[in-house]
Amino acid sequence: MASRAREGEGDDARATAAAEVADRLRRRGIAVTGAERTDDLADLLSAVERFEAAVEAHGGDLMVDDLKSPQPDDRHFVLPRREHGQPIRTYINRIDAATRGLHGHPRRPD
Repeated sequence: MASRAREGEGDDARATAAAEVADRLRRRGIAVTGAERTDDLADLLSAVERFEAAVEAHGGDLMVDDLKSPQPDDRHFVLPRREHGQPIRTYINRIDAATRGLHGHPRRPD
């Protein structure tokens, strides 16, 4: 019985972690359905954070250049929007490609 209780606690902890990560992604304007696996959400958040770090390294302003901004300073610094029904792995690959694309983008002056 004790092992079942621990399993339940582990499931609760994973669900709580997934909800927290999903909330962080939604606050950035990223569509998540709630059906994503916890590991996939964590990988997506990591990809988003890599993209944001690249934007900041190139002088972008994450407060202006975000998915919710009606007029970003530079569209290259805006995270790609997740397409309706797009598998999470495909979306992560798009974000990683956008991150790589920033390496050739001119740096904004400070």
